[in-house]
Amino acid sequence: MTTTASGEVRRRLFVPEGTAPASAPAAPPAGEPATVTRRDAGGVLASVPWFSAGLRLALGALVGWFLFEQLLRLEALLTLLVLSAFIAVSLEPVVAALCRRRLRRGWAVATVLSVFLLFAAGFLVLVVPPVSREAGVLMRSVPGWLQQLHDHHSALGRIEDRYHLVARAKQALGGDGGPGVLGGVLGAGRLLLDTVTSLVVVVTVTLYFMAGLPAIKEFCYRFVAGGRRDRARELTEEILSRTGRYMLGNVVTSAIAGIATAVWCAAVGVPYAAALGVFVALMDLVPIVGSTVGGVVVSLVALAVSWPVAFATAGFYVGFRLLEDYLIMPRTMQFAVDVHPFVTVVAVLAGGALMGIVGALVAVPAAVALGLILDEFVFPRLDGR
Repeated sequence: MTTTASGEVRRRLFVPEGTAPASAPAAPPAGEPATVTRRDAGGVLASVPWFSAGLRLALGALVGWFLFEQLLRLEALLTLLVLSAFIAVSLEPVVAALCRRRLRRGWAVATVLSVFLLFAAGFLVLVVPPVSREAGVLMRSVPGWLQQLHDHHSALGRIEDRYHLVARAKQALGGDGGPGVLGGVLGAGRLLLDTVTSLVVVVTVTLYFMAGLPAIKEFCYRFVAGGRRDRARELTEEILSRTGRYMLGNVVTSAIAGIATAVWCAAVGVPYAAALGVFVALMDLVPIVGSTVGGVVVSLVALAVSWPVAFATAGFYVGFRLLEDYLIMPRTMQFAVDVHPFVTVVAVLAGGALMGIVGALVAVPAAVALGLILDEFVFPRLDGR
């Protein structure tokens, strides 16, 4: 029996009669590609798109987390850069006014820097001599205080007998005091070095920002579509102008705080009234905590006069702080940047909670910029619907 005949017999035996034999799938027409169905792939290829999407999502999450960690590491540097840019923008009206007087921009920046250095030198002249004298008096008084601590009949000796201040100080410093003192000295040196480094970075970057601000703005305008570039330029100039006016208003409120401090100190007999007035004016430039730190320092200096004068000075600063935060500052900001006092208070509180001192400093200009952007792009679209 041949192979063909045996195949015919098997077909007749195993296929019931009246049943059509299974035929091979029809070939696709010529010119059309063959398709693979879900059943042909056995469900494996159907799961490939889901796996690919999940893999991309996981990789994206890992990359985002890595970038977030790197930003956290650069937080201090980014804060200094934001502060430098804000100072440069705040001083831009002064630089622009000097440039309008036919002064080259580099010379205008150098003039602003010279005024700042003269002001810093004047402040040091006012502050360093009295601080040096008081530090000398303090160092000469330390041996006498140590002797009184061991004298059981003196006031300091009785306090030492009751509270054991020397033993507690040695314990806080770490046993014999050597490692603790060394760690404290190293920590203070590191803090001083970090402060000086941050100051140098801020001053340097600010100078570069001030010198190259027009070029930086033109570079940023190139990312805006050509049809909207003129309007973006006008909006940016308005934001920068209001930021400069805000800084001017902040300087005015700080000057008021400094003058009030000098007058109060001269009236109640607190020493170094002029130096303390300049110090409070500088500290008042720092939102939220600046005026508080200045008030604490002045109150401590007032202890040299008497306890009643110190308490009266502390009460004066509490009242002045409330007056400044809820009346002087909001009214000044409303005149300078046309922002509602409620928005000013909320912006400063929110900025301070998010970014600390720098956040509080840039909060009001950020609120101004947000308001202008909403008036320009968002509200017209909503009104047109």
